[in-house]
Amino acid sequence: MVGVSESAVPLAWTPGFAEWSFPAEAGAVRTARTLVRDTLAEWGLESVGDVTVLLVSELVTNSLRHASGPIGVRMYSRRPRPDDAILLVEVSDPLPDPPRERVARPEDEGGRGLQLVACASRRWGTRRGKTGKTVWFELTLPG
Repeated sequence: MVGVSESAVPLAWTPGFAEWSFPAEAGAVRTARTLVRDTLAEWGLESVGDVTVLLVSELVTNSLRHASGPIGVRMYSRRPRPDDAILLVEVSDPLPDPPRERVARPEDEGGRGLQLVACASRRWGTRRGKTGKTVWFELTLPG
């Protein structure tokens, strides 16, 4: 299994599926990046590592800025059709309000995270949970 820092709680890990919970602390983004990158390497999916890590960083950062409770990251690969393989990544937090995509002006310091997710992913969206929300995205996996 991938190494886990003291601040991350591994909830599940099997080939093709991993899930962690992070406290809403500054180190959560760095830890999430490391765990996601290492897990994708173990799965042989390094080709989507950079974009996955970038998008996870954006979503965990958003959760960290707006929510005060634990942040969950889940990812799994699946093949909905024989000629189609995807990586699904979900970031959850206890805040029920869905994120709002906005248009950032050139001088704005933030506001580009969801635009980046929308541009770099195959699909993305949000859904409400019992105690918060989940923002998810899909990436197409090679061959």
